[in-house]
Amino acid sequence: MESPSNRYAQSGVDTDLAQSALGGLLSWVQGTLTIRSGVGKPLMGIGHFANVVSIDDISGIAISTDGVGSKVLVAQLADSYEGIGYDCIAVNVNDVLCVGAEPLTLVDCLSVQRVQPEMLEQIGKGLYEGALRANVNIVGGELAQLPEIVQGSRDGYGFDVVGTCIGSVKIDKVIDGKDLSDGDVVVGLASSGLHSNGFTLAREILSGRYGYEIDTFIPELGKSLAEELLTPTHIYVPEILGLLEAEVPVKALAHISGDGLLNLTRVLADVGFVIDQLPRPLPIFELIQQTLDVPLDEMYEVFNMGIGFCVVVPLENAQQVIEIVGQNGSPAQVIGHVVADAERRVWLPEQGLVGDGGRFYKSD
Repeated sequence: MESPSNRYAQSGVDTDLAQSALGGLLSWVQGTLTIRSGVGKPLMGIGHFANVVSIDDISGIAISTDGVGSKVLVAQLADSYEGIGYDCIAVNVNDVLCVGAEPLTLVDCLSVQRVQPEMLEQIGKGLYEGALRANVNIVGGELAQLPEIVQGSRDGYGFDVVGTCIGSVKIDKVIDGKDLSDGDVVVGLASSGLHSNGFTLAREILSGRYGYEIDTFIPELGKSLAEELLTPTHIYVPEILGLLEAEVPVKALAHISGDGLLNLTRVLADVGFVIDQLPRPLPIFELIQQTLDVPLDEMYEVFNMGIGFCVVVPLENAQQVIEIVGQNGSPAQVIGHVVADAERRVWLPEQGLVGDGGRFYKSD
């Protein structure tokens, strides 16, 4: 296999270094998993989209935390913040869904360079709209003024926002992908765009070296760069809860965020995935790849490429999934299938790529 490029690392995000450095942190954090037994006992290891802790022998609480990342810098350039609040809801509830839980409630932490009332109100409106779509409430949060720490692309408007979501799930209904088998199919739900990942690389298109400004209208997109880049992350709560309420035999759920389709390998079963029926990437991904000259393998590592969520079910249930999620807001299609593979790889044959060890490579 050929070594992949490190275009993302050159932009400032070295995922390989982060993965190796994470070991020291996790060596201590993982030691806490055995502190509690009974109420509060974790039912999963660290590394899935969310974890589940027990309340009793029947019920569990799902929990996950995430932030919006450097997409906030685009919001500052465009002086538009509502979508960022929506994103904060989305990135958290979508992860909680992946264990088969219903998201219930969320808290947020907003760190700012300086208090800007209009900016805060826009973020608040986005949080509200996202909460409506996800059917969750926001029961608290924190506003921290950190001028020495928080900076941004617009002086005085630097900020960061993260959230923590909890949901409920019956312990015997937890979905972790442990029962996947050869021949199960992967249904891909469309993304709304970049969502909230890969912006350290994507923002290079605004560096001034390529002739684009934040308000540049792009005919291929039918909108300005600001409108495209700030399109909110899609919230998949109605789609996935619709499947669970219909008792569709869902075997695995995957939020396709950072690491792209490699997120499929978070399942517990030792299986691989052949993803051979992908739709054409959305125009924004083609624009980024061509403008920044990003290799195809790295595009599929960094971005969702048009698929924001995956549902894995037996072949005979695939059409039912497509119909239910379509009724609840997401176009979907079968994009691949599960294969027996102890090395837990992801094949993209149409792109000539294979994912192994957290990276995509050109296949031999």
